[in-house]
Amino acid sequence: MSPLAIQPATAADLPDALPLFAAYQRFYGEQAPDDERNRKFLIRFLAPSDTGLLLLARDEERRVVGFANLYWTFESVAATEHALMNDLFVVDDARGQGVGNALIEAAKAAARERGLPTFSWVTALDNRTAQRLYERTGAERSAWFEYAIEL
Repeated sequence: MSPLAIQPATAADLPDALPLFAAYQRFYGEQAPDDERNRKFLIRFLAPSDTGLLLLARDEERRVVGFANLYWTFESVAATEHALMNDLFVVDDARGQGVGNALIEAAKAAARERGLPTFSWVTALDNRTAQRLYERTGAERSAWFEYAIEL
């Protein structure tokens, strides 16, 4: 892969980020991503933000080939702030070329820069491709189960 640039997204980057965010949603089963709803959602993560951070990976042609979306949140047990990488996505033709790992490293650096002591993420149980990447980062798999209910 050509040289990669990873930077926090700004308002000018949203038109390039929206198609990837929609592709990520389709990957997880959303049949009809809504660009306007996604735009309103992602605006809260544009730099600078106290909510989180959207990181974009661009190749040498300046094409967005991946993103990581961080949420600044809390960890109650340690009574401290925490970084949660809620979303990580790399386009098909850039997978296996180090983009995901570069995004994780950039996310860790952003969390450190914010002074946060911990950084975590989750993935689907059947997403073995992502799990192989995550296992190479030195992260430890948690024993927690996530539950959800629609309201």
